[in-house]
Amino acid sequence: MEILATHGSILVMIAAIVGFFMAWGIGANDVANAMGTSVGSKALTIKQAIIIAMIFEFAGAYLAGGEVTSTIRKGIIDPTYFTAIPDQLVFGMIAALLAAATWLLIASTLGWPVSTTHSIVGAIIGFAAIGVSPDTVAWGKVVGIVGSWIITPLISGVIAFIIFNSAQKLIFDTDKPLDNAKKYVPFYMFLAGFVLSLVTVKKGLKHIGLEEINLGFIQFEILGPGGYYLAIFIAVVVALIGKVFIAKLKFDEKADKNTHYANVEKVFAILMVVTACCMAFAHGSNDVANAIGPLAAVVSIVDNGGEIVAKSPLVWWILPLGGLGIVAGLAIFGHRVIATIGKGITHLTPSRGFAAELAAACTVVIASGAGLPISTTQTLVGAVLGVGMARGIAAINLGVVRNIVVSWVITLPVGAGLSIIIFWILNAVFA
Repeated sequence: MEILATHGSILVMIAAIVGFFMAWGIGANDVANAMGTSVGSKALTIKQAIIIAMIFEFAGAYLAGGEVTSTIRKGIIDPTYFTAIPDQLVFGMIAALLAAATWLLIASTLGWPVSTTHSIVGAIIGFAAIGVSPDTVAWGKVVGIVGSWIITPLISGVIAFIIFNSAQKLIFDTDKPLDNAKKYVPFYMFLAGFVLSLVTVKKGLKHIGLEEINLGFIQFEILGPGGYYLAIFIAVVVALIGKVFIAKLKFDEKADKNTHYANVEKVFAILMVVTACCMAFAHGSNDVANAIGPLAAVVSIVDNGGEIVAKSPLVWWILPLGGLGIVAGLAIFGHRVIATIGKGITHLTPSRGFAAELAAACTVVIASGAGLPISTTQTLVGAVLGVGMARGIAAINLGVVRNIVVSWVITLPVGAGLSIIIFWILNAVFA
């Protein structure tokens, strides 16, 4: 208690700095994964992808980032063990943030697409289990989270497989692929618009205190079934706008089939812009918790004089700090991992990238709504693998996949080890 009373402001300042550093690492690594499919398929340039991600990642983090924060902060460790030693929890959260951020910096420098969720969870487990006591860790919760790292890539892979195969059967494997693209692509745009708008109206608008939307001719209560109706309404508008733009595309109807395939990919390139926005928003809403969760815990403990409260509202500056950190990391350092994820696993075209991105976005949105801190990296890689498997095992670069899996395996122990060392250093400095 005395340490918090004496050094509380300094500890909050340190936590804010390392929290920003952690968000920067998320932007450099995880966001690069999210936008890699768009760049790898050549639907977007790196500059365009960064601009889109900056807008939608920040929007997702700020509007819809509050749901998963509580899971990261209170689900992994049992706060009751820290009631008499709140300063140890503060030191631990700072150590976890700095350890995870350091590992993300190293991995991003090497172009390794690692999991930010693995990093922060491993770091929290490390300081709590070794620095304090193994009893502080809620191992049941950890098992559930680890299980999600296996299940979610599988789910996203299956969804991507289905989306890609449906596009093949409805569009590419037909006699008139271009005509069928103009017919069916709006349905895919509807799905993408629905996923994006649903997480916005059910989570984001609730977070800012907006409980109903009145459009004049119709009113939606977003906390009830009206939220789904509004999402459907927005998705219909997106699909209609897409249909208008696609109908304006002019191509030579007498060209050979290969030319038609290329033109269909141009149609999907337009769709990739929608799915890139969807993935960026979903990622911002889910993974910002990896940075702001531990930071929010530190601020809450210091503001309450060492008392660890069950529920505490986020201080106003925490979500913007996380959003800005993500944007800065992507803009400055994101291009390295984009190259790995976009070109290394399998050859991507706009249609393949769309299937992977939309599948990953659907999975992330589902998990984010449930408050489950999944690994976005593993979700997206699972989706890309699903697309590759739809074309056969030969379409996948198994060497790159093996290296990615190895980097995932070492992330947990590296994060835990760094966290323990930093935790002991903080104790030595402030005690």
